[in-house]
Amino acid sequence: MSLRQTLFLAASLAILVPALVLAYVQNVSRLDAEIDSRVRAPQQQYADVLSRGLAVAIWNVDRGVATELVEAVMRNPDVVSITVTDEYKEVFVRRVNAEVAPTHVLREERFVSFNGARVGKLAVEISSTRVRNEFWDALSKMAAALLMQVLISFAVIWWLFDRRIMRPLQTLQQGALRLARGELSQPIEVIRLDEIGQLAHGMDAMRKDLAALIAERDEKNVALVQELAERRRAETALGLSQAKFAAIFEASPVALSVSSKSREVAILDVNSAWTQLFGRTREQVMGADGIGVALWCDVADRTRMLVDLDRDQGITKFVAWLQGATANHRILCSLSGKLVRVEDEELLILAWEDITAKQQYENNILELNASLERRVDERTQELTGALERLTAAQSELVRSEKMSALGSLVAGIAHELNTPIGNSLTVASTLQDQSSEFQQDMGKGLTKSRLESFVNTTREGATILMSGLRQAAELVSSFKQVAVDQSSVNRRPFRLQETVNEILLTLGPSLRKTTHTVFNEVPADIVLDSYPGPLGQILTNLINNARLHGFDGRTNGQVTISAQYQGDSHVQVTVHDDGVGIPKAHLDKVFDPFFTTKLGQGGSGLGLNIVYNLVTKALGGTVTVQSEAGQGATFVLLLPRMAPVVEPEHL
Repeated sequence: MSLRQTLFLAASLAILVPALVLAYVQNVSRLDAEIDSRVRAPQQQYADVLSRGLAVAIWNVDRGVATELVEAVMRNPDVVSITVTDEYKEVFVRRVNAEVAPTHVLREERFVSFNGARVGKLAVEISSTRVRNEFWDALSKMAAALLMQVLISFAVIWWLFDRRIMRPLQTLQQGALRLARGELSQPIEVIRLDEIGQLAHGMDAMRKDLAALIAERDEKNVALVQELAERRRAETALGLSQAKFAAIFEASPVALSVSSKSREVAILDVNSAWTQLFGRTREQVMGADGIGVALWCDVADRTRMLVDLDRDQGITKFVAWLQGATANHRILCSLSGKLVRVEDEELLILAWEDITAKQQYENNILELNASLERRVDERTQELTGALERLTAAQSELVRSEKMSALGSLVAGIAHELNTPIGNSLTVASTLQDQSSEFQQDMGKGLTKSRLESFVNTTREGATILMSGLRQAAELVSSFKQVAVDQSSVNRRPFRLQETVNEILLTLGPSLRKTTHTVFNEVPADIVLDSYPGPLGQILTNLINNARLHGFDGRTNGQVTISAQYQGDSHVQVTVHDDGVGIPKAHLDKVFDPFFTTKLGQGGSGLGLNIVYNLVTKALGGTVTVQSEAGQGATFVLLLPRMAPVVEPEHL
């Protein structure tokens, strides 16, 4: 059993056992007092009263009066039975309460006397069960309350014990374990300034002393190890330095030589790569200088190399022509080296690199680069001209596309105006003929019926004439607004629903030639401060794109234009058709210029490219497309409510 469990058990027993014993003793004495006051005292009182009251009834043999007296006492729920006997010990009156359990029964007897003579006997039995039950119920509640108090006391004691004793002890235990493992970097926390805190402070001081001692020992050990290692390295270096240098020197793929600067640059040693490069053996060159072995094609190069060597204490990539094994074999070499002082002698270590082939390659590359630069310049000029021609052609196609749309618009409006204006002209000519006839009738004399007929005819004609001219005026007004918007760069606030209605009105003639319908579901409260012209061109192109591609081979197609606010700064315009949809492979290409599946069949491949350019450049928004095969296509335009200011060429 742990210390915590032992202390907890001892504290629990120290609190619980005395409390339970004391509570039991107090309540047992209280139970006896309750029985005396609530059972024995009433019982004696009942016996006294009945013994006096029943005397006359027994003497007169009046069982009715006796019964009433007994019944009055039997109303007490604790009374078990009342028995009244006469002087012959025969039962005179007896009443028993069957609802009272005959347990814990107290019996009280009295002799009944009348005028000094004993005429009967009374026995009263009362049960103390109810009092005892109430007592034990109260005792149970008290025990529960006491138990709750004890539990709360346990909890408080446990919390204080754990916080004030066990946790600090555990912290000290963990610190002691770290000290035992040699982990001295983490300090032991001093929780508080009591005995445990003083113990923690002492342990932390011990930790610091141990850490200092161990650190001092480690430093001395490291110093000893380093000294031993240094001695070993010095000993081995002396024996291996020459062997290593010789092995590295000989195995190097670079031609190397060692010369003595103090002895007129006499060659002390060369490696195998050097002998293979220059075709001379080691024995031929040992102790000789470069002039003695006829190594330099031009002795002036050797002189210049020595001058640079004296000035810089070394040379880097010094280039010179050297003599190979034969008179016709010349080698272009790059020399790099350093002067090294070994004891009293100054040595020159040189690396000889054959760059003859490399130099030839560089010359060839320079010539090739010059040729390539000329060809690149020529090709760049050709491509620049082709790009300028392609850009001009694209701009011309875009203008043609816009003019074609404007031409279709004009033709449709002209067709729409033909009907109301023709009807108005017919009505006007009829009114003119009626006026001439009425003038002739005026010379002959007018009747009331003739005048009423003329007035009615004139009124009906004027009504028809006004209706036709009003329809024509509305068409002209819508066409004028759309035409002004599409032919100008004016920016203005406008209601999106009204602008869409005007665009659909101008597209009405071309739509009525088909079985397709366009629905405007734009709310009336959406207002934009933007460019209605480019927006009209965008919606026109999207509707025409649905007619040409989405409803190919279909009848009764539907295009729905809707819009909603996106936050406080943007409006989302959605153009959805229920056509054949766009293949997945074409979704990433629909906005590319000249991409069309109807090339040569009425499609230029510029309609959606114009939409993309107008949305992103003119209106400052974004456009995306969503489609599945057979489910139609949805173009989503996210436009700012206040369009950015753009240059006219972007419109």
